[in-house]
Amino acid sequence: MKKILIIQGNPHPGSYCSALATTYQQTAGLAGHQAELIHLYDLNFDLSLRHGYRQRTEWEPDLHDAWAKIQAADHLVWIYPIWWGTAPALLKGFIDRVFLPGKTFKYRSEKSVFWDKLLKHKSARMIVTMDSPAWYDYMMYGRAGIRAMKTATLAFCGLSPVKVTVLDKIKLRSPQALEKCLRKIERLALKGK
Repeated sequence: MKKILIIQGNPHPGSYCSALATTYQQTAGLAGHQAELIHLYDLNFDLSLRHGYRQRTEWEPDLHDAWAKIQAADHLVWIYPIWWGTAPALLKGFIDRVFLPGKTFKYRSEKSVFWDKLLKHKSARMIVTMDSPAWYDYMMYGRAGIRAMKTATLAFCGLSPVKVTVLDKIKLRSPQALEKCLRKIERLALKGK
């Protein structure tokens, strides 16, 4: 059984992403996995890395707690909507504040372009929602937002494999179709994937 951390990045508490995250957590728990859920809207932290990497911005208590949960997890599940082709500001701010040099990656020397991946031995699943069809995101934007999160963030820090589940055309789906998507998430959660 796995230790799973679900990180839900939609800032609206009543969102479909919240329903997906709760469904995943409950189903994974029933399957015997240890599943914790963080709704980023519940955390109190400044979204901005105010000094970049030149000066440390001290973590708020909620970020210390979130980091401890990330470290303890075997598998990270990221659930969020694609807005303007990428992740919401809340999720981006969380990553900017938490995924720091020395925490999730470390350059081998001050002038090196090579780095060590500090989140090795963890896997990830991205569950992203979007109102547009997935084919449109692929054809028009090359899945830029998904690729940035998968490759330039998660894989960069050592998470592997990083799997992606896209739930598209959300605003056009019937209540029955949305329920069907929840069943798909249940199947992933049962396997801890």
